[in-house]
Amino acid sequence: MENNQEQVRQSFSKQLTQREVEQRTVLFPFDVVTSVFEFQEGQLFCIDAIDNLEKVWLFIGMFHNNEELGNCVSICLRQFSVEKGLKANDEITFTERPQQEGTRTSKRFKVEIKRKIRLFGQDIWGELMV
Repeated sequence: MENNQEQVRQSFSKQLTQREVEQRTVLFPFDVVTSVFEFQEGQLFCIDAIDNLEKVWLFIGMFHNNEELGNCVSICLRQFSVEKGLKANDEITFTERPQQEGTRTSKRFKVEIKRKIRLFGQDIWGELMV
């Protein structure tokens, strides 16, 4: 008999700041990602992601706990940021994808970028298709 229970997919997102765009690194507050990752301070981790064009990306993240940054997770977006032309106020979303047991130690995600455009006096969020 087939199991019809749908796996819960966790996601986290935020709007990029000008500083994050310039540094090509996004910071997520720890409480936003704590249910998705298990962290140790200073330890690197990998995020295996696929974008809307089916291109695979590997992001490196790190947990930080210091006075300047507070408790947060940084995710490096260097090449992704350049190729996608990220701008301040773009929204980045990581949604966990199902993973086969025993295949990888990195988390697998879908990564989406949405940009706000103004159309006929209305703000509309559209997915960036680059």
